[in-house]
Amino acid sequence: MSLLSGSRGRFVLGHNEYGLRPDLALVASMVEPGTRLLDVGCGDGALLEYLVKVKGCDGRGMEISQAGVNACVARGLSVVQGDADRHLVDYPDDSFDYVLLSQTLQAVRSPREVLLQMLRLADTTIVSFLNYGHWAARWSMVTRGRMPHTRALSTPWFETPNIHPCTVKDFMDLTRILKLGTGRAYGLAKEREVTTITHGFEGQANLFAEQAVFELLRPQQPKGKKRRPA
Repeated sequence: MSLLSGSRGRFVLGHNEYGLRPDLALVASMVEPGTRLLDVGCGDGALLEYLVKVKGCDGRGMEISQAGVNACVARGLSVVQGDADRHLVDYPDDSFDYVLLSQTLQAVRSPREVLLQMLRLADTTIVSFLNYGHWAARWSMVTRGRMPHTRALSTPWFETPNIHPCTVKDFMDLTRILKLGTGRAYGLAKEREVTTITHGFEGQANLFAEQAVFELLRPQQPKGKKRRPA
């Protein structure tokens, strides 16, 4: 699983022989082999299985649905049933190298608190989400007068789990409010086209990325101060 470099911050996702969803393939490419990680909202375990069996990670999962937990267990994965809003607090500080959250942030009740809990558990988190600022979503609302219906946002409003829709710009605003560090950040379009997102130039990604993937870093603590448990 690799990114094939192009020009001026543009890439193409490499061949995905494991059948991972495009954003999951991008997340997988950002995780170092052999690391400890927690995959929150791990679904059927496709990403977690790849990271454990191919990249040699010590991976754990948390999934809210019983069907998802069952699917993960069938893959031989270590997964517990849990709710990100309520159960991340059960883990000790610095339990992992990475905490992953793939297309789940918009479905939690308190995105701000979930991000802070994730960064309590690991120095680095990787978050992917659908971008409601994509041009097709905007056009859909303007022309139809209804909630966006696009290739990426295909679930009707009354069935979508997303209760906190956001755009790339909204998400970057939240990282600034929380004073979070930002590592690698990518916009994903047409399932394989990847563009680097940089602070100050996020408008292009906000308009053309159907999905986004961000690497977030724990805020630096002033010297002499210890981080309080959340």
